[in-house]
Amino acid sequence: MADTSRRALGGPGVLLVVVYGVLALAATGRSVLQISEYFARAPLAYLLSAFAAVVYILATWCLAKGGRWVRVGVVACTVELAGVLVVGLASYLDRAAFPDKTVWSHFGQGYGLVPLVLPVLGLLWFRKVERDAVAAERLRHDDGADPAAPEG
Repeated sequence: MADTSRRALGGPGVLLVVVYGVLALAATGRSVLQISEYFARAPLAYLLSAFAAVVYILATWCLAKGGRWVRVGVVACTVELAGVLVVGLASYLDRAAFPDKTVWSHFGQGYGLVPLVLPVLGLLWFRKVERDAVAAERLRHDDGADPAAPEG
C-alpha cells in the first residue's frame, strides 16, 4: 500500500493539526517555564509536562505529514491518552507531587479538558485515514490493476 494514500491532512485533519499545534506550543512554553523557574517544587510533574509537549509536537507532525507517519501518530496519540489518564489520576491521588497545573494533571482541566479529548479524536482520525487508504488500495486493485486478469 502506497504511503501517499495515507493522507492525514484534510478536512477535520486540518483542525486537529491546528489544535495539536497550539497545545504543543502551550505545553512547551509552560514546561520550559516550570522547569527553569520551579523545578525543585515538582520535578516529576514538570518533566512529565515536557514529555507531553514532545508528544504533542510529534502528533502534530504526524497529522501534518501523513503517509508512513500515520502509524507513528497512532502510537503518539495512544501514549498521549495513557499519559493524560495516568497523570490525571496521579494528580488527584498525590496532590503534593502536582502542586501546579500541568498539561495532563487533573485530566487536562487547566486546558479545558482538551488533553483528555484530543487523543481520542486523533486516534479516530488516524483510523479513518487508515480505512480510506485500505479502501483506495482495494479500489485500485479491483479496477484492473491485476495484469494477469483476462481482458474481455
